[in-house]
Formats: sequence, C-alpha cells, structure tokens
Amino acid sequence: MSEKDVKTSGSVPESDVELAPPLEDLEKSRWERIWPTIACGAGLFSDGYLQSVIGPVNTILGKIYGAEYENNTAAQNVSSIAFAGTVVGQLVFGYTSDHYSRKMSLMVSTIILFVFAALCAGSYGAGGSVGGLFSALTAFRFLLGIGIGGEYPAGAVGCAEASGELKEGHRNRWFVLFTNCQIDFGFVIGVFVPMIVTLIAPHNLGLVWRLSLGLGVIPPLSLIYLRLKLQEPESYSRESFKNTKLPYWLAIKFYGPRLLLVSAIWFIYDFLTYPFSIYSSKWISVIQPHASLWQTFGWSTLVNFFYVPGALLGAFTSDWMGPRKALSIFVACQGVVGFIMSGCYSYLQQPEYIGAFVVVYGIFLMLGEMGPGDNIGLVASKTCATGVRGQYYAIAAAVGKIGAFVGGYVFPVIEADGGGSDTIRGGQYPFYVASSLCFLSAALVWLLPTINQDTIEKEDREFRKYLIANGFDISRMGNVEWQDKRRASIDSITDKAGNES
Repeated sequence: MSEKDVKTSGSVPESDVELAPPLEDLEKSRWERIWPTIACGAGLFSDGYLQSVIGPVNTILGKIYGAEYENNTAAQNVSSIAFAGTVVGQLVFGYTSDHYSRKMSLMVSTIILFVFAALCAGSYGAGGSVGGLFSALTAFRFLLGIGIGGEYPAGAVGCAEASGELKEGHRNRWFVLFTNCQIDFGFVIGVFVPMIVTLIAPHNLGLVWRLSLGLGVIPPLSLIYLRLKLQEPESYSRESFKNTKLPYWLAIKFYGPRLLLVSAIWFIYDFLTYPFSIYSSKWISVIQPHASLWQTFGWSTLVNFFYVPGALLGAFTSDWMGPRKALSIFVACQGVVGFIMSGCYSYLQQPEYIGAFVVVYGIFLMLGEMGPGDNIGLVASKTCATGVRGQYYAIAAAVGKIGAFVGGYVFPVIEADGGGSDTIRGGQYPFYVASSLCFLSAALVWLLPTINQDTIEKEDREFRKYLIANGFDISRMGNVEWQDKRRASIDSITDKAGNES
C-alpha cells in the first residue's frame, strides 16, 4: 500500500518499507554509496590469501621436516583445520550480525584475523619441539578460521546490502568485485608471495613459510580505519530484529527449503574449489618432478591466476544474465571441460605438456568462478530478507566450508583409489568427480527463484507480509531511530487522512 493509498483510505500501510524511499533514492553521493561496499567486502581477500598460502606452506614444511610431518596427521590438519574454525566463525558472527550489529561483527573479525595471522607466523613448540610447532600452528589456524568466518555473514552481507543503494543494473558487479574477486586475488597472491620469497631465500625455507604466513596481517590491518567509519546499511536499520525476537519457526518455514538448495550448491562449489587450489602445487610437482620449489610455486601462481579473469568477467555477466542463469550455464561448461581434461589426462600429465595442463586446468577453474564462484554469494545474500540475512548466509556459507573441509580429506582418498597422484587414474578421478558434481549444481540452481536488481527490497516486503499474515508484530523491527521515523510517518499520514475526511 502506498502513501497515497493511506491518505485516501485512512489506513496504515502494513509494511514499513512502503513508508520509506527506495534504497537507490537515498540522498547520498556516489562515493557514500560505493565505499561501504568496498569496506565490507574487501576483507574476503584475507580468506583467499590465508587459505591459498597454506598449500605452499604445507609443501615447504614437508621438505623441511620430511616424514615427521607428512606421515602423521599434521599435514592434513594444518591444511584443513582453518575450515573448521571458519564454520564456527560463520555461525557465531551470523547470529551477532543479525541481532547486534554488522559493523561490530566486522571489527571483531578483523581483529581476530590480524592477531592470529601474526601468531601463525610465529608458531613455536615448547623447547623447540617439532610436534609442539605443528600443534601450535594447527591451533592458531583454527582460531584464524574463526576470524575468516566472520567476514562472510558480516562483510559479504553488508556488502550486498550496501550494493542495493547503487544504480540499478550495476549492483551485482559491485558485490562480486568486492567479494569473490577479492577471494580470487587472495588465491593468486597466496601462492605468488611464497614463490618470490623462495626465489630470494631458497636455502632458508623456515623464513619462507613464516614470512608467507606473516604477510597475512596486512589485509585486515589495512581495513581497520575504513571499517571504523562504517555506518549500518540502510536496509539493516529498517529491517533488523535487534530490538525484537526473531520468529525462527516462521523464518524456517518461509526460507528453509530455499536455504537447503543454496547450501547444497555452495557445498559442491567449495568441495571442488578449495582442494583444487591447495593441491595444484602438488600435482605440478608430480608432472615436473625436477623443477625447483620456486618454479613449482610459479606454475601454481599461473594456475590460480585463471581465477581472476573468470571472476572479473563473471561480475559483469551476473548483471547482464542474472545470477541464476549465469551460475547454471558456466558451471555446466566447467563440467564439460572437466570431462575433457579427464579424457586427455594421459597426455596432459606428461612433463612436455605442462603448459597445456596449466591452460586447460586454468579454463576449468575460470569457468567455476564465472558460475558458482561469483554467483553463489549473490544467491545467498539476495534470496532472503534483511532481518535473517546474516544467519541465512552464514548457514549456507558454513555448509560450503564443510564441503571444503570434506574435500580436503576426500580428494587424497580419491587420488589414492586411482593409484595415487603420480598415476594417470589418480589424476583423472578427481576431475571425473568434480565434473559430475558441476552438472548436479547446474540442475539445482533452476529450483531457485529469479534474482533481479531489486530483489533485496522485494524479499523484505514479502517476508513482512508473511509475518503479518501469521500474527507477528512488526512494529519493533528496525533500529530505534527507524522506529521513531516510522511512528512519525504513520501519525502524519493518519492525521492528514483524518483532516481530509
């Protein structure tokens, strides 16, 4: 019901949204609209860097400590434990970002990232114990993961809400540029840095892995000032449940089936992406067994670089095609390339064809970014109402990270079932599994609703109508300032309607 209808009928609109101007009509400059998108989303660079750098660090620790590292659980724990911490962080910060503050949640996660990135670099075992070193690094990586997890429900969700205030037709690309593109830049830099440090100090591998991890403090440190200046997104100010009890059962009935679909798609994407990123240096070292360590990292950098053009192109296709169509088409194409790579693996794994391996594998990764990489975050952040967005997004992202955690353990088993990573079947099997899951993901996405440029405001309206229809009092939704504005608007409208009657 519009304000005009209220004046005519003397009734009060059922939705606060109808009393407020559209987000894109707010009186803000272009910079005031853009910089919150940047400040909220750019922290995901830390996720990409800190998850990617552990692949080279794992390789270096194996070279330094040999069987003592590789023949126990340390290698798998150091690689994968951050995923467990990330799941905890996503769920905790998903709750706090909905019930307390997007900004506060962001600041806490930023501080955690800074502190534990530094502690990871300084890991030390009591009395010089090697086992103690591995245990300390594992513990710090878990706690670091909690900080990474906070970047998803607070940072990415805040970025999505801030992008809703931008010009229609450009909103998806800004979200993608400062969420998934940041993760992918982190993937590249996370292998490039160890390559450069190894080239500079090839005989001091202890320095290489510590410095590579230690540089992870720079991204969160660089964002502290911007995030201190942040204000809560306008849609959050209007729609949050921080001053009333969130009706969880109604939210589950309204969004539960949709959340299951989004979570399944994200599980598949992370199940494939993170293990492929971590194990790329290992596969290249098998194909090029006599390459130096820095050369192995160099090839891995080139492989990871293919994420970037895929993410950048996907940012624009998300606006042109819509997230649902773009996700489905490009993930299906990724599946086709994966099957081609499986069929040609006997040739691609030969040392003289390392260039062809990198290019085909890079195209496989690039298509993954154009599809689910760029669009799964859009889907998760724009298929629910603002009041539950933090927890909705957190659950979907947490299921995704569980997929990454599972993939980190399952991929070596898949390789082993094929005879090991140094055999043809051992190299083919991961791509067979990945390609099959790509087609499953392409089918699942068509069960989701269409996502348009104004979906955030549309979802808020639909959820409010559903709450009202089920007897929930929406008058306490939003922050105190918004509630005061709402009451003043309603009083003004009803007074005018009464005078006219």
